[in-house]
Amino acid sequence: MTDEQERVQPSGVWATAVGVARVRALENEREDALFRDPLAQAFATAGGLWPHSPPLPGDEAARRRRLAVSFSIVIRTKFLDDLLQQASASGIRQVVLLGAGMDSRAFRMNWPDGTRLFEIDTAAPLDFKASVLRQERAVARCERITGAVDLREDWPATLTAAGHNPALPTVWIAEGLLIYLPEEAVELLLARISAQSAAGSRIGLTLGSRGVIERFGADAVPGSAASMWVSEMPDDPVGWLAGHGWEAHSYTLRERAAAYGRPISTPPPHEERPGGLISAVRR
Repeated sequence: MTDEQERVQPSGVWATAVGVARVRALENEREDALFRDPLAQAFATAGGLWPHSPPLPGDEAARRRRLAVSFSIVIRTKFLDDLLQQASASGIRQVVLLGAGMDSRAFRMNWPDGTRLFEIDTAAPLDFKASVLRQERAVARCERITGAVDLREDWPATLTAAGHNPALPTVWIAEGLLIYLPEEAVELLLARISAQSAAGSRIGLTLGSRGVIERFGADAVPGSAASMWVSEMPDDPVGWLAGHGWEAHSYTLRERAAAYGRPISTPPPHEERPGGLISAVRR
């Protein structure tokens, strides 16, 4: 039986990772792409979202919201790519992707010798991903190690068993993840990350901005990403991270989009609060 015949199709929260891959595949087609992800189209195809995807909603407001989510995925991808490159340049050789989904950074980014990249997710998306990677004969550009565990369980034990050394600095990425976790689970996740982080470690987070659930989730289609969002960022994300021992910087999507040459042309509907793109260093 072929990988394609055995492949379990996406469902639940992890199906959103395939939607993210489709957004990245569309970015690939731009001449001015902010990043290149050669595997994104293969993930989207395997998940049934390429070349076609569900049509845009007929309702103009809903259509704008979906396009806004896609835009945010592109900007956050570039933001975290830059953070990882900076961490590597600083000498960090351990990378942990929490809720890795269809992330292909192990394959598409240039990594210094000695880099070990850990992908933590549940078994279903990791198995789906592995079948696509075999199909594409993809070769990682660093040592890539996967760990199958639910992030609500004892994932640090799985990570340690896979070879992660908490005595050495680590760069952690939680992209498009925390919004799907209730607040108490977000707190526990950050506490566990902090316990596994030597001084000089770095972290990149994407947080749901205040009010995003109200704006996007009210009329969300059941099963869509927005219908599964449950938590937003604290009012003071920098202070929140400081309480866990991190020196953080917060950026808005608008700020980063302008810096990347993709400015948002419409004015903000209200005074912008602290942003949901976070970089931090362990003190």
